[in-house]
Amino acid sequence: MKDFKNYYLLNAPPEEVYLALTTEATIMLWSGDKAVMSDVPDTEFSLWDENIVGRNIEFEKGKKMVQEWYFGEQNEPSIVTIKLHPHKKGTSVELVHTNIPDEAFEDICEGWNEFYFGALIDFYEEEI
Repeated sequence: MKDFKNYYLLNAPPEEVYLALTTEATIMLWSGDKAVMSDVPDTEFSLWDENIVGRNIEFEKGKKMVQEWYFGEQNEPSIVTIKLHPHKKGTSVELVHTNIPDEAFEDICEGWNEFYFGALIDFYEEEI
């Protein structure tokens, strides 16, 4: 099991980024794919037409979200924590993803950088 931590800078205020991470319609806009999401704890979610699935654990509006991502028969939960910090250029995002299965680690890191936050960075750059 491996952990991944990274920071991203988005050209939008934290409240807007929070909505982009928790609102189905907005997720579909920046991801280009089907999503099931709400910011209600203990609900299931799916992103990229069910390529990513899991359970929502905790939300703090405009500041934080915590999810469990499912990876088959894994013993320890894989936890994703996203914290949003105000920044002079918009939002500094702190991502921590723990207990990633070794065989999925490279794909997960690439997914975060290119498809998840890469897509969000592109989405907000277009709005300038």
